[in-house]
Amino acid sequence: MDSLTSFFQELNSFLWGPFMLIFLLGTGVWLTFQLKFIQVRYLGRGFKETFAPLFKKDEEEGINSFKALATSISAQVGTGNLAGVATAIAAGGPGAIFWMWISSFFGMATIFAEAVLAQVYRVKKGRQYIGGPAYYIRDGLGAAGWPDSSPSQSSSHSHSSATWSSPTRLRPR
Repeated sequence: MDSLTSFFQELNSFLWGPFMLIFLLGTGVWLTFQLKFIQVRYLGRGFKETFAPLFKKDEEEGINSFKALATSISAQVGTGNLAGVATAIAAGGPGAIFWMWISSFFGMATIFAEAVLAQVYRVKKGRQYIGGPAYYIRDGLGAAGWPDSSPSQSSSHSHSSATWSSPTRLRPR
């Protein structure tokens, strides 16, 4: 039993050590360049799309941009993230804040890519759309072992008009 515990401790140290840091930040840097610094180019439009609807009456069906932002932030920021920031500052000092800013800048390109994939591979069930990582892994990567979800079996796929083969092709309207 001790050897099994030791094995998993070594595996954990490898996966959540420098390897994962390089992999996650490297993905963010690669996406930042592939998407031509999307987090800077569309910052103004992002603020406009998010906060402008606050000053309009709710006339459309569904939720407005600000409500969608609040929902997505609540899904991504939890007590673990808040405690993690406090722990990083306590352990690393003020310099930890700088590296958190750097990693969050590149993380914005990663979350943009995730959000685009979620929209591209969402499925309409009745009057609602459902999607997320399980759908874009299954439909986008064609993961073996997942149930077939060809358009003939599900009611409507919205990914027929976009491709992910070149991330720079996917641009916001």
